[in-house]
Amino acid sequence: MSSPADDADARGDGIGALLELARSGHPDDALPLREILGDLQDSAFGMFLLIAVIPSFIPIPGVAGAISGPLVMLIGAQMLVGLRRPWLPGPIGRRGPKRRTLARFVGAASRWLDRLDRLLKPRLASLTGAAGRHVSGLLLVLLGLLLALPIPFTNYLFGGLLLVFALALLERDGLVLLVAWLAGIAAIAVFGVLSGGLADLASGWLHRLST
Repeated sequence: MSSPADDADARGDGIGALLELARSGHPDDALPLREILGDLQDSAFGMFLLIAVIPSFIPIPGVAGAISGPLVMLIGAQMLVGLRRPWLPGPIGRRGPKRRTLARFVGAASRWLDRLDRLLKPRLASLTGAAGRHVSGLLLVLLGLLLALPIPFTNYLFGGLLLVFALALLERDGLVLLVAWLAGIAAIAVFGVLSGGLADLASGWLHRLST
């Protein structure tokens, strides 16, 4: 069986890296996050986010909130404090999807991903740089909190929005990232502030941290 490390030389950053990772190797290979992200450079946060949101598209209640929500918050927090590359706690770094799971997701979205691969391109670099990472990080923390809340029928909505974030970060496309920011702010306003759920959850977490 091949390992993610064996594919390192064949992979570059961007959507092409995701497609190559899903299509190469044995379907039963485990893909630890530490190895998936190890060979990526500026796109590592984008790939981490993309892997993190895959459970949002699994039609099992509670999966997105229990898995994707906390992972998205972890990614957002690291970007918010200015880390240039993801830090992976040991248990998270050793875990990851099987190639079969990744291939199934890529297969379902392959037509869309192939089109995006032609449309996305590096531009508006200032939005994907250090200052932009702070903005993206804050929005990802809040969106991760919303994803963790039991709001009915929103897994696909938040999953799709976070997927746009991931692809924009993967391809360092500041224009698409700006669109994701605006959509994220709208989602936070509608589902977070207006419902009060986000504020209540954040307040509870802050209270626990302070005691």
